[in-house]
Formats: sequence, C-alpha cells, structure tokens
Amino acid sequence: MSAETLDTVVALRGARRRRGSLVIGVTLAAALVLATFALTLGAAGLSPFRALAAVVGAGDATDVFVVQQLRLPRVLAALLGGVAFALAGALFQSTLRNPLASPDILGVSTGASLGAVWAILGLGVSGLAVAGWAFGGALAAAAAIWVLAWRRGLHSIRFVLVGVGVSYVCGAVLAWLMARAEVRAAQTALLWTIGSVADVRGTPLTILAVGVAGLGAATVVLARTQGPLALGDEHAAALGVRVHAARATALLVAVALVAVATAAAGPIAFVALVAPAIARRLLDDGGAALATSSAVGALLVLAADLAGQHAVPTMSVPAGIVTGLVGAPYLLWLLSGRSDRRTSPS
Repeated sequence: MSAETLDTVVALRGARRRRGSLVIGVTLAAALVLATFALTLGAAGLSPFRALAAVVGAGDATDVFVVQQLRLPRVLAALLGGVAFALAGALFQSTLRNPLASPDILGVSTGASLGAVWAILGLGVSGLAVAGWAFGGALAAAAAIWVLAWRRGLHSIRFVLVGVGVSYVCGAVLAWLMARAEVRAAQTALLWTIGSVADVRGTPLTILAVGVAGLGAATVVLARTQGPLALGDEHAAALGVRVHAARATALLVAVALVAVATAAAGPIAFVALVAPAIARRLLDDGGAALATSSAVGALLVLAADLAGQHAVPTMSVPAGIVTGLVGAPYLLWLLSGRSDRRTSPS
C-alpha cells in the first residue's frame, strides 16, 4: 500500500469517527433535553431547575418525592429499555446481515411475552417471578430458532424464516391463553403483550440497569468481529475470525438483551427494528452502528413514552403502542423494497 493510499485510508477513518461522534453526541443531547422535559411534566408541574435539583435530593420534599419516586425511574427505564432493544436489534441485523432480523419479527420478544403470560394465567405467578418467566420465554424461543435453523451452520435467511415461524406459534399460543382467561386476569397479562415503562422501578429497574451495563460491555468486545462478519463467512475466516463462535456469541448477547428488557418492561415493539436502521442512515458508512443504535433507541423509547403520556390529555397510552404505530408503517416501507442500502447492514 502506497503512502498516499495509506493517508487516504487514515483520513476516511478519521472522518467516520468524527461523524459517528457527532451523531452520538447530538442524539444523547436530545435525549438529555427530553429527559429533563419529562421530569417537569405531570400533575405537579415543576420548572427544569426544580426538577434537576430534586434529582440530587435538593429542594422541596414533595418535589424530591415526585421526581425520585415517580418520574425519574420511568425516564431511566425508557432510556435503558431503548438501549437494550436497539442494541439487540443492531446485533441481530449485523450478525445475520438482514435488516428484517429483529427480535420482534424472529419471535424472541413474543417468546418472552408468552413466558410471562403463561406464568400469570397458567401458573398464577405474580411479582418479580413473572419477569423471570419472561426471561426464560425469550431464551426458549431463541433456542428453538437456533436448533431448528441449524444445518451444519447457520444461514441468515433460514434463521429469519424459522424465527418468523416460531413467532407465529408463540403468538397463537398467546392468543389462546388470552382468549380463555377471565377478564380481570387477562387485563393484567395484557401489559406483557404491549410493553410499558410506567411501573418499572425498584428491583426490576436495578436488574435492567445491571443487565444493560454488563451486556453492553460484552458488545464492545464483540464489535471487533462485526466488521469481518459483514464481509461474509469466507472473508471473515480469512481474517482470523471463528465465524460460528463469533455469530453464536453475538446472537446470545442479543437474546439476553431482549430478555432483560422484556422482563422489565414487556416487548416495546419495533424499537429493535427501527433504531438500527435510523442509526445506519445517519452514519451512512455501512457498518453495524452499535453505539449509535443504542443512543437512537434510548431517544425513541423516551419520546414514545412522553407522547403516550401527554399527547392526548384524557388518556395515557403505553410506549409499546406508540412505537408500534410508528414502526408498523416503517416495516411496510421496508417490505415494499423502497429502502436503499443505507438502511441495510453490509
């Protein structure tokens, strides 16, 4: 490689890093502004100064209670849930090289919902144990997809098709459970099929935070293999990547992210599908866009929760309904073939 070519490569990499840093910085700044705005809204209206003071325990005792016990946990749950779903979606799409490879479509999220609803309606379980069943449901669905799709290796198209089939099976069982349940019990279980951050606080929020931190750190390590995998199995193997092991590890981390987020807040629809696509479009470099997807996902869920709370004054709509209203048209647009390669992982 000549010195001139080397300088060009270094300059391109520098430009990509600067653009990536700018996009992440702007997205995080928007999320911070939105989070501050969320702390001020509600029956007990607060100024931004009073709300931020209450976050650190300063100011009026009522302000501190409202912010620290009611509003701040909801904001943190939205941010952390958005990071988890978006990062999982980015890992799925990058590893399988398919923009439709989202946990929503593959049945992993539906498996988590089925686990939670089965625990509530079938076993009479309540409280934190329901989250454990949701976690188990996500892992069971992912394991079923993996076993059924494996044929001396993992092919992305086969993985997606099997995932769609598993999603239909889980959805059918879920509908059967809801149809035969009593109305009151069905209302409780219904939240696990929609997704909401309204009541995520205390131990579930702590578990979500620890899970996102730990799995996020693992993703930083995995990010080094995502570039070679995007080039195809043969090229990745030529670059020294153990393809099957790298792909299995990335998908396992992605499933764990979905399971942790769904166990806390339920399946918030389409964030895992939409956030990575927005991130790749913003970066326009054909990469996995893991960090940018996380920032976009956090912003999306927080904005959806705010819109659900305050867009219609007389009703409160769960964040999962709002993201579904936004994500469904995007999926139709994606299936229509009008998206360009910037929304698809290389």
